[in-house]
Amino acid sequence: MSFEDLPKKQPDIAIGENLDLHSVAELEQRVQALESEIARTRAAIAAKQASKDAADAFFRS
Repeated sequence: MSFEDLPKKQPDIAIGENLDLHSVAELEQRVQALESEIARTRAAIAAKQASKDAADAFFRS
C-alpha cells in the first residue's frame, strides 16, 4: 500500500461553504483557523521572498 492509496482527509474548512448551519462558536473557530492559516502563509511568503532577495543580491555582485 502506498501513500496514494490512502484516503485523503477532507478539509475542515471549505471556502464558499454555506455558513448558515454553523453556530457562533463554530464560526469563531473557523475565523481563528483561517487567521492561523493566513499567518502561516504570510510567513512562507516572507521566507521565500528573503531567499529570492538573497539570491538576487548574490548574483548582482
